[in-house]
Amino acid sequence: MKLTVFGATGGIGREVVRQALAAGHEVTAVVRDPARLTVTGDRLEVFRSDLADAETLRPAVAGRDAVLSGLGPRSRKDAGVVTPLTRTVLDAMRAEGVRRLLVVSASPVGAPAPDDPLLDRAARRVISAVLRDVYADLAAMERLLAESGTDWTAVRPPRLTDGQPTGSYRTVVGGAPRGGRSIARADVAHAMLALVDDPAAVRQGVGVAD
Repeated sequence: MKLTVFGATGGIGREVVRQALAAGHEVTAVVRDPARLTVTGDRLEVFRSDLADAETLRPAVAGRDAVLSGLGPRSRKDAGVVTPLTRTVLDAMRAEGVRRLLVVSASPVGAPAPDDPLLDRAARRVISAVLRDVYADLAAMERLLAESGTDWTAVRPPRLTDGQPTGSYRTVVGGAPRGGRSIARADVAHAMLALVDDPAAVRQGVGVAD
């Protein structure tokens, strides 16, 4: 497949690029600073952009089978950046007739698993309160996706960790895995790539967790 990856220098985006190249896909990595992209490959094209203008992004998404976005806040101070950046990506995709989009959201944006332990529910409420501005931004992004008419999927992980992909994570379309407390960024990337051509995940939030 021909894939475009936004946020390709972030923890998840970089893993999407690396794993996609290893699987034989052609990848366009959209980055602000190419020097920060440590992944290399014969099938990799690096496209420099600050995502300020959809028109300039059109060459990065033209003719692609899917777009994967690892865009997200680096800290609480970045709350509010994801929705406008995603809007720019959507505008570029719409102009080029590209429909498939997968983004990273967060577990608290969706409903918890109905049988989650009480302790996990309590922890979720505390985290949601502390990071409410971040999650409000991600929720607004998901509403934007729902209104966009694209074939979107919002992947919703809990706490992110580092490490190699395990492939042993759980996914729940339209929900969240029971007791899901963490997942490696590499496994989130693996899940995103696996969901690209999964029709059950189209226009759905998908919970992922170890």
